Amino acid sequence: MDSLRELFKVGNGPSSSHTMGPERAAKRFKAENPGADAFRVELYGSLALTGKGHLTDYIIVETFKPKSTEIVWMPEYVHPYHTNGMKFIALDKEGNELNSWLVFSVGGGTIMEEGEQRHGASKVYPLGKMRDIMDWCDRNRKEIWEFVTENEGESIWFFLDQIRTAMEAAVESGLSKTGILPGTIRLPRRAQNFYRKARNDKSRNGFTGKIFAYTLAVAEENGGGGRVVTAPTCGAAGIIPGLMYALKEEYNLDNKEILKGLAVAGLIGNIIKENATISGAEGGCQAEVGSACAMAAGMACFILGGSLDQIEYAAEMALEHHLGLTCDPVGGYVQIPCIERNAAASVRALDAAHYALYTDGRHTVSFDQVVTTMGETGKDLKDEYKETSLGGLAKFNFESEC
Repeated sequence: MDSLRELFKVGNGPSSSHTMGPERAAKRFKAENPGADAFRVELYGSLALTGKGHLTDYIIVETFKPKSTEIVWMPEYVHPYHTNGMKFIALDKEGNELNSWLVFSVGGGTIMEEGEQRHGASKVYPLGKMRDIMDWCDRNRKEIWEFVTENEGESIWFFLDQIRTAMEAAVESGLSKTGILPGTIRLPRRAQNFYRKARNDKSRNGFTGKIFAYTLAVAEENGGGGRVVTAPTCGAAGIIPGLMYALKEEYNLDNKEILKGLAVAGLIGNIIKENATISGAEGGCQAEVGSACAMAAGMACFILGGSLDQIEYAAEMALEHHLGLTCDPVGGYVQIPCIERNAAASVRALDAAHYALYTDGRHTVSFDQVVTTMGETGKDLKDEYKETSLGGLAKFNFESEC
């Protein structure tokens, strides 16, 4: 498995696969072709179908400035390696091709080339299944976060602290804003209003309201192209920060405890990425919101004192009950149903943690089994339900809520 540095990435939304990945690829191609007079970029499959709403063309053009860039939309072509394919072409003054590069945005802002192995053991994490990691923890009498330190080194804690800071900044930035999100849907921001209501509610509902508010704040930041952390993607970026921020406030947690929770969440996300997918274009929203909910559930269960078995159970339950969740962004924007779905998943993650804590941790379906099932389910989903905006809610024209 890859380092957590390849899972958690800080960047601008609204999409890790449609915005952050293409931006990283464009920066690399630009640096490798300084003598190009202009560029042409072919976008394939899902990148072409929902690229407008996800600002794919915008970020590529902006990255190549001041050189001119032509965007060629090719939604009908789906490359067998991954649906999020793109071909960068450098041109001379006469329009002749100088160089080209076929690259894929495979989820979470990660870019890969055709033929590059997407899964498998690496020098970072020799174990890629939850059961194997749990056995390692049992043999060595250590916790999950210590397995992260064992393989990443002490420097991972500095990195995770930067991620924590960026997540908290996204919550606070989102809470400070009102108005309408960009796009034809004209969706209003709700986080600030939710927070005003929640802070005056001293019942248990007030805590739930704060989870909603903090999660909405980040999801709205992402929907508006703001700065967020892929956790594991931009489309699901609000779930972990929203719950993390609320738990920290509710239980007066110190940053060291939060960082351990993030390490647990990150390892869960890595296992999903390794054995299935975190790409909505490849696996539907179960791969994004479902994965984030599992990560958040494991994090919360750890923070609330759960055992190794209970943490695994919480993560399994959270992902299991998102199986089959479709990715059908209305208008191609990461707004409906994405933002509301983030808020619901944050609370579901905490519910999964609480449920697991009431058990002894023993259960029937393992986390590894549900991850495998999620990957298989993603392959079985029709393309209309995998970030193409061709099916589901995306078929309808919704009027502005304002």
